[in-house]
Amino acid sequence: MQLKDIIIDLCGLPAPAGFEEKAFARAKELLSPYVDEIRTDALGNLIAVKKCGREGAKSLMFDAHMDEIGLIVTGIENGFLRFANIGGIDPRMLPAREIKVLTEPPIFGVIDTLPPHALSDEEMDKTIDAKKLFIDIGMCDEEAKKRVPLGTPAVFAGGVDELNENVLCGKSMDDRSCVAIIIKTMEILSEKAPNVDIYCLFSTQEELGCRGAAVGVNGIYPDYAIALDVTFASTPDSKKSEVLEMRKGAAIGVGPSMNRNITNALIKTAAEKDIPYQLEIMGGNSGTNGWVIQVCREGVTTAVVSLPIRYMHSPVETLDISDAEAIVSLLTEFAMKLGEDDIA
Repeated sequence: MQLKDIIIDLCGLPAPAGFEEKAFARAKELLSPYVDEIRTDALGNLIAVKKCGREGAKSLMFDAHMDEIGLIVTGIENGFLRFANIGGIDPRMLPAREIKVLTEPPIFGVIDTLPPHALSDEEMDKTIDAKKLFIDIGMCDEEAKKRVPLGTPAVFAGGVDELNENVLCGKSMDDRSCVAIIIKTMEILSEKAPNVDIYCLFSTQEELGCRGAAVGVNGIYPDYAIALDVTFASTPDSKKSEVLEMRKGAAIGVGPSMNRNITNALIKTAAEKDIPYQLEIMGGNSGTNGWVIQVCREGVTTAVVSLPIRYMHSPVETLDISDAEAIVSLLTEFAMKLGEDDIA
């Protein structure tokens, strides 16, 4: 499959944090031909390894999280579903949003909204209180309670659309696009002979505090790790000092929470191989799984590489496929180079 097709495939699946089973199953299916072993753990992480066959070989781990933001049903009132957030969701975009409630089979719903005609000037200027919103599934109270158990998760409805040949728009690009990047990288590496063992950690519950990665990396404890996540791409109203550019390549993290040796090695690899890249300066917590991976046991030599996207944590996250392809090239070249030039 082409990288674009893998992204469209994975991002169309419903898999909010704590309910990642569908993403796990499809990622396992896509990754299996390129690795020697796949297993899971108590938090539902997908852990895979491709052995290089060298005795005493060092190990490199690629991480990306499978989960997405979502909602969970907390009550039913007159057929309307009360809900709480799973992960960080801006309440301003919730009214009138289309929702998929993950029953079997799933139920389509919409979040209620008052028309502007019914709002006062004061109410028009107020931020929406998400606790006052409900999901309308078009059912009476008795039917809703029969069809929707409390604790049922929900996600934004829809999948991925193409704005043009290279630009994709949809939900859960954060961070399933990076899961797709790793799968494509492993496909390419399966036809090569790297000199390191390569682990893949498709982690769970990142949107709830990097929980899956904190557990998963302890089961691997690699010599080196690269955490892949998304970062903020510029829009007309963004602060230019706080965003990166789409179509400028892989974003390599630079800062105190990333190991300088592996960071510099990634930059050197990109420069030598003419792979488009840009630097993302992070003064503290990277906001990614790299934050917990680096402090596993006695510490892991960790880098962060990010994919610029627009409209993060929304159902219209937008990326340019050329940036994703640049990351595939960077990971592939770095993995091959690592066996030749070890990092201190």
